[in-house]
Amino acid sequence: MTLLSLTPQSPIGSGFHVETTSAEVIRGLDLTGKTAIVTGGYAGIGLETARTLAGAGASVIVPARDLEKAKANLRGFPGIETAFLDLLDPDSIDAFAASFLASGKPLHLLIDNAGVMAPPLTRDARGYEIQFATNHLGHFHLTARLWPALVKAEGARVVAVSSAGHRFSGVDLDDPNFERRPYDKWQAYGQSKTANALFALELDRRGRESGIRAFSLHPGAIVTDLGRHLVADDLKAFGVTLGADGSWILAPDSPFKLKTIPQGAATTVWCATSPRLNGLGGVYCQDCEIAAPSSGEGLEGMRDGVHPWAVDPGVAARLWSRSEELTGVVFPA
Repeated sequence: MTLLSLTPQSPIGSGFHVETTSAEVIRGLDLTGKTAIVTGGYAGIGLETARTLAGAGASVIVPARDLEKAKANLRGFPGIETAFLDLLDPDSIDAFAASFLASGKPLHLLIDNAGVMAPPLTRDARGYEIQFATNHLGHFHLTARLWPALVKAEGARVVAVSSAGHRFSGVDLDDPNFERRPYDKWQAYGQSKTANALFALELDRRGRESGIRAFSLHPGAIVTDLGRHLVADDLKAFGVTLGADGSWILAPDSPFKLKTIPQGAATTVWCATSPRLNGLGGVYCQDCEIAAPSSGEGLEGMRDGVHPWAVDPGVAARLWSRSEELTGVVFPA
């Protein structure tokens, strides 16, 4: 068995930048014969990701809880098909994965993109807080069930869409579902996004001998349906006011630079397809580049790299074990 070294969490000089678009990232790449699954691939940056991959020749499957909406939003995009999936329902995850595995297809790209941000306290049927359950546990379960197809690809990538919001909180492994501590929607969101990064880190460690590499990323600040639960006070805290037409207006001291949807999807597409990342994995990326480490928390330095608690191998391994306990799902050996 060959021992593969860890990828340093440091920039590699990709040549791209904060304004790079998904079309620029994919230019010159041919994904003919590749199969991709993009959760949440029917709105926002997920739709742009699915469209970009399909445009480069990939066969793309977009699983969705709202199939009618997905079909309507994806109408007219060749190379993309839809299927039912509810990330909060373990039986639904199992059924979707079983159907895909029955096709016998290898899975070259799995984009864990679907998510929810800052809702009021809501729990799924198991009693789990829905940001942690959707953003992390549902994708953990789905990836485990699709593992045989990822191995079959003999060179697959799994991309977990995290966020700079990971700075709001690490993962509370003792109380991830806010059963004993007061619920805070931003701590819950931050915890789920930290979990995305830690999941990619440990997944890469476990999968790289089978040719499976994993990445996490911050897509940037983009105005999409993900922000549907935000209220005026939330926006004000981020240095954002609403224009008369509902547009976001950034204050000069806002920690964000707004991206367009094609710019927001660019880092996902880069992580999924860039030849520069061949042989690499387990890292957190932003602006189509491997991010540098940072120690800033909260809103401080939101664009300044990745916080150490999101790239800690020891915590990643413990989160993996906790996720197996909570889902009852164990990855194949």
